[in-house]
Amino acid sequence: MGHLPQQPGRTPHTRWHPHLWHPFAQEALHDPPRMAQGGQGPWLELADGGRVLDAISSWWVTLHGHGEPAIAAAIAAQARQLEQVIFANFSHPPAVTLAQRLCQAWPGLDRLFFSDNGSTAVEVCLKMALQYWHNRGKPRQQLIAFDGAYHGDTFGAMALGARSLFTTPFDPLLFSVARCPYPATWWGDDTVEDREQSALGCLDQLLKTPTAGVIIEPLVQGAGGMAMARPDFFQQVAQRVQGAGALLIADEVMTGFGRTGALFASHRAGIQPDLVALSKGLTGGFLPMAVSLAREAIYQAFVADHPRHTFFHGHSFTANPLGCAAANASLTLLQDHPERYQGFAERHRPHLEMLARLSGLERPRLCGTIAAIDLRVDQPGYLHQAGRQIQRSCMEGGVFVRPLGHVLYLIPPLSMNDEQLEQCYGVLGRAVQNLNGGITKS
Repeated sequence: MGHLPQQPGRTPHTRWHPHLWHPFAQEALHDPPRMAQGGQGPWLELADGGRVLDAISSWWVTLHGHGEPAIAAAIAAQARQLEQVIFANFSHPPAVTLAQRLCQAWPGLDRLFFSDNGSTAVEVCLKMALQYWHNRGKPRQQLIAFDGAYHGDTFGAMALGARSLFTTPFDPLLFSVARCPYPATWWGDDTVEDREQSALGCLDQLLKTPTAGVIIEPLVQGAGGMAMARPDFFQQVAQRVQGAGALLIADEVMTGFGRTGALFASHRAGIQPDLVALSKGLTGGFLPMAVSLAREAIYQAFVADHPRHTFFHGHSFTANPLGCAAANASLTLLQDHPERYQGFAERHRPHLEMLARLSGLERPRLCGTIAAIDLRVDQPGYLHQAGRQIQRSCMEGGVFVRPLGHVLYLIPPLSMNDEQLEQCYGVLGRAVQNLNGGITKS
């Protein structure tokens, strides 16, 4: 048996587990992971006896809070009934119920395809869009995305996203995607209309080439820096895309399920996509699951009396009954208590206004449960060291955040109360003051 060569001078970092490989983590540079052993509502309980407020909903998935009893009970009940079945040959009640409910919540999108995570939900939409044109005998290859986009880490999703540090090793293998500027905006921005018109002008030019689909992140680009754009911009994008006969794809992996103050960001933006990718909050953070919604006309292009039009895509755990049960329970909570997400922005607002007075911060912005602000730095970006310093300081103060480099943000679970939210802002503000000397604007 061969052996891989050892890296010269490589010294193991013994604070890290010898067998685990953590995502987006550099062992030689980052703090080792903390050991979590429990969670309740907005709290994460640590093995050392401490606890921290989960101010980013554990990568934006823990929608209602940790250990939500209604979802836990639904999973337990389903586990006693049916834990898994091959979805290529069988269906089951939790999947039927979830499909009916999500399609009813989104009139015009009548077909639902299950997958496993956000990246694959995007991949499914991408493959559906391209094969739709192929099956109609009118193949189109051009895809259009926006600068700064992030759509996932599988190859198709990477190709759609902005080229970055994440994609550099794979760039020669990624297919070409046409791109438009993204007119991000913030409080007090008086130049956004010019940027919107420039972006729309670029889109008009690109749509002169027959286009299979245009993919957007409605209202908020998440991993791209919590960059927010105005609803009217997306309405104009949708009009142009649909006027050109292309398909409009909405990546709502992060923005879905109340995160932007409406059940779905597309609803708040006033647009109707042809395809939608959903994941993250789908199961309330309990189990990995994703869905892609499609118009009936797209589905019908795959129905034929020969196999060539078949959508040959699937996953071993497609429509897992436990995940469907969790998603149904989560959706019930959202539908029974819409005030929990509809009013969250006004809970953020006074705290964000106060935070924005601190020296060294700029571009405050707010959309539903998502609040963000930038550190004013010379070289902004995902790798800026200030983000890790802020994270470390906040953890010491009992609040878990994960800045996107120079971008600070909070996306709390819906169970976080006002006192806990105030604590998150207080700890974050002190971390910023410690970083920049605590000088406030006049």
